[in-house]
Amino acid sequence: MRHHHRRLATVQGGRLFSIRLFATKHRYHVPFQSPNFQLVNTRPFATKYSGRVVRETSDRRSVAVRVETANILPTDIRGYPLPRRDLICKVIKILQSSSDPFPDLSEYLQTLNITITPAEASEILKCLNHPHLCLEFFRFCSSDIPNFHHNSYTYNRLLLILSKPSRIRDSERLDLILAILDDMERSGVRGSISTINILIAIFGGGADVEKCFDLVKKWDLQMNSYTYKCLLQAYLRSNNPNKAFEVYVELRRRGHKLDIFAYNMLLDALAKDNKVDQVYKVFEDMKRKYCEPDEYTYTIMIRMTGKIGKVDESLALFQEMTEKGCTPNLVAYNTMIQALAKSRMVDKTIFLFSKMVKNNCRPSEFTYSVVLNVLVAEGQLGRLDEVVELSNKYMSKSIYAYLVRTLSKLGHASEAHRLFCNMWGFHDEGDRDAYKSMLGSLCDAGKTTEALDLLSKIHEKRISTDTVMYNTVLSALGRLKKISDLHDLYEKMKQDGPSPDIFSYNILISSFGRAGRVAEAVQIFEELENSNCKPDIISFNSLINCLGKNGDIDEAHMRFKEIREKGLSPDVVTYSTLIECFGKTDKIEMACRLLDEMLAEGCFPNIVTYNILLDCLERSGRTAEAVDLYAKLKQQGLTPDSFTYAVLERLQSGSHRKVRVRRKNPITGWVVSPLR
Repeated sequence: MRHHHRRLATVQGGRLFSIRLFATKHRYHVPFQSPNFQLVNTRPFATKYSGRVVRETSDRRSVAVRVETANILPTDIRGYPLPRRDLICKVIKILQSSSDPFPDLSEYLQTLNITITPAEASEILKCLNHPHLCLEFFRFCSSDIPNFHHNSYTYNRLLLILSKPSRIRDSERLDLILAILDDMERSGVRGSISTINILIAIFGGGADVEKCFDLVKKWDLQMNSYTYKCLLQAYLRSNNPNKAFEVYVELRRRGHKLDIFAYNMLLDALAKDNKVDQVYKVFEDMKRKYCEPDEYTYTIMIRMTGKIGKVDESLALFQEMTEKGCTPNLVAYNTMIQALAKSRMVDKTIFLFSKMVKNNCRPSEFTYSVVLNVLVAEGQLGRLDEVVELSNKYMSKSIYAYLVRTLSKLGHASEAHRLFCNMWGFHDEGDRDAYKSMLGSLCDAGKTTEALDLLSKIHEKRISTDTVMYNTVLSALGRLKKISDLHDLYEKMKQDGPSPDIFSYNILISSFGRAGRVAEAVQIFEELENSNCKPDIISFNSLINCLGKNGDIDEAHMRFKEIREKGLSPDVVTYSTLIECFGKTDKIEMACRLLDEMLAEGCFPNIVTYNILLDCLERSGRTAEAVDLYAKLKQQGLTPDSFTYAVLERLQSGSHRKVRVRRKNPITGWVVSPLR
């Protein structure tokens, strides 16, 4: 066991006795041995003891000494007490031990007769992560610890803790901060400039920041460079560049300087707010004040000059940046490339792109998108191969996929397919999104043969097909009425998977109906009913449309009645489809009855529904009913379209007359039509 040696000096009978004491580190009661003395001390951590003899034996071989130690804390070179780390750790452990730790903490401090100093309290607050616990400990110190008084350091520490994001609501946080400031005033504690800096960060650039200026005057403080920087950043974060610039002018007048971070924040905010003159002024001041611009500064300036069309100035700034030893990063290159692309400078855009790659700066998807857009805009999409070749070492699977997706969205299916073929040859594993985009692009362009070929080979790139891919191709085949291919692909789905879903069945019913293949459409509907999927309202709408437009109006009406039996409700498309079917077969009464039923069921017709029935009424010569229907349309708040006005024009002119006369309709007003 380790022992600490201590020396005890006392005087007896005019003589000075000097003895060595042995203190066992881990005990509270420590025996001290010497040839002439046997003492018991209960304070093992003292470093020096002095005392007086209070009792001795008759032979003077044994004495009792009372030792009193001075409570003196070690100090730093400035004379401030150094925090006791063991005490801080113990207090923190107690505070974090239970939900109500303060009785235990009070007992601990009273037992050892210890008083926490403000510096130690500040360190304890710093180590506590919970704002509410910090508040409770802060209040405990001033109320439960004798002779304890908070100073500006402890107040600053608490304010700093409350300034950080936490679960405390903003309104509650603001009330707590104002209460702390009131407590400072009642306690007579004068804040420091650090207090002001913290409060500026808390209040931001709103109206409450005026309280900071009042406190500066009240506490007779001088704002320093950091205070002005905090104020400037507060205004910038609150999206108030005008006030931020006023702060900048004031700090310059007082001879203060900003660091590069603050300058860049100010330049960026002013540039985004289109304060061009102020940006130039700050930029020139920055260089005169010996604050060298960095790559971020130049990027801000290049972005602004490119935005206002001064691309030559952007190039000059980019050149200046490189000459001063700043290495352009990805953002700098993208900004300069974007400025060149905006001015349609294709050659310079590609040249800078090549410099970017040569300097080992990996282009991003944004870089490629800017280059791609300018090539498309200038009709030079063929130069995309040059761009791909220049950046060959960076052409990853994701970049190929991005270019394929982008070209597909822009409608350049041929270029997308050619690039896709390059990607197919270079990479063993494909990108699922790119393959879906390519498939969709081929289908949109009507290249169903290529789409079917891609769908059959996609598994070679370790990509499993899904129903979305198959539905994309099914839809394209249906639009082009390629019934044979449509049927073959459907059979392949049933045999090899993936299994058709409700969208697959709906596409097939609609496609067969569009091609006049009623029997196949009905068969697909029956297969749908017998599958794991169940018909939805779109399935019924597609089948009713197929039956009605191919002449089987009675079967279409029967399917309409079947909808409710299946627990579904007809929608506006269902009613509109059947109304059109009845109207075109001269069953006007049934069409009008369906409209009344539709309104009674709470399904409101749209402009298409009214146009269908208006056209039917006009063609059958029922002009008065058509005019009444138009009035009902207007009452419902619908806006007539070009088809509506075309029907009204026919109503107004009268198709049975050889000469049409312009006259004012009491409902629609004047409808302009050519006179014959």
